[in-house]
Amino acid sequence: PGMELSLFSRDAIAMATAVALSHDVFDGALLLGVCDKIVPGLLIGALHYGHLPCVFVPAGPMGTGLSNKDKSKVREQYAQGLVGRDELLKAESAAYHSPGTCTFYGTANSNQMLLEAMGLHVPGTAFVNPGGALREQLTREAARTVLGITRGQRFAPIGRVVDERAIVNAIVTLLATGGSTNHLIHWV
Repeated sequence: PGMELSLFSRDAIAMATAVALSHDVFDGALLLGVCDKIVPGLLIGALHYGHLPCVFVPAGPMGTGLSNKDKSKVREQYAQGLVGRDELLKAESAAYHSPGTCTFYGTANSNQMLLEAMGLHVPGTAFVNPGGALREQLTREAARTVLGITRGQRFAPIGRVVDERAIVNAIVTLLATGGSTNHLIHWV
């Protein structure tokens, strides 16, 4: 129960992306995708405009304020009735306290890995934290990349980059890296 809503939100994002791309004559697109439904939605929407060169720009994973081990400990204590809701919310807030994708290798970070494997990110950009000088340079490089593939010998529209081989490669990468199994529903 509830998984249908997940796909509905992804499809709403895909439709919004396609509508946005239909409102002008673009040379290319930078797609700013972070969370688990946004990236598949952006990809589906962008593929409706397969003639456009597209580069995805990740935010990178957020820094952690509380380790996953410590967060799990508080969750266990809450489940056992040893700590209250306030302590649980305090731990959750401490763990997720900055911009970027979640601190664990779930669906959102799996998205980033797979887009990089498919050639839709600047190489090496998936897991660089937000806010640093390297993240800024990688974002600038994404803009240079999309400009470089809009015309001439490097013309690489998303419809030529993403084909059945790229989708199979994404699924293999997902399974080989131990990424989110929930994520597999988006690729099929």
